[in-house]
Amino acid sequence: MDDPRGKLTIGGLAEAAGVTVETIRFYQRRDLLAEPLRRYGSVRRYSTVDVGRVRFIKAAQRLGFSLNDIVGLLRLDDGLHCSEAAELAESKLEEVRQNLAHLRQIERALNKLVTECHVGSGRVACPLITALRDSPAGEPNPAQRA
Repeated sequence: MDDPRGKLTIGGLAEAAGVTVETIRFYQRRDLLAEPLRRYGSVRRYSTVDVGRVRFIKAAQRLGFSLNDIVGLLRLDDGLHCSEAAELAESKLEEVRQNLAHLRQIERALNKLVTECHVGSGRVACPLITALRDSPAGEPNPAQRA
């Protein structure tokens, strides 16, 4: 069973969770992690529950969840809100799929421009440079003009 008083210093917590001390402090400022009280003028002590919480935050970040998303997920961590957590995950999955589609579009555009760059020879304007220079602000795909 976890000792609620904790035994880890902030440095020990950071090491056990695989993050830096500054990450711990940042999470505390963002209210993702509580800052324990100092007991009798000593240093703050953290428990293994805190280690688990920091690891949870980092794992959620690796899946693309923002810190605001993670605040929501942490509020749902009582075993009674799995459907709400699933909704957040489904929303994140849709966002990832949209990003992938956008990245595929960028890949196609760059592929086209690179191919055109290799085709040109002599003293011709570089298709990549021309497409970027002539692209209006906000146009999602400069290769469409090329």
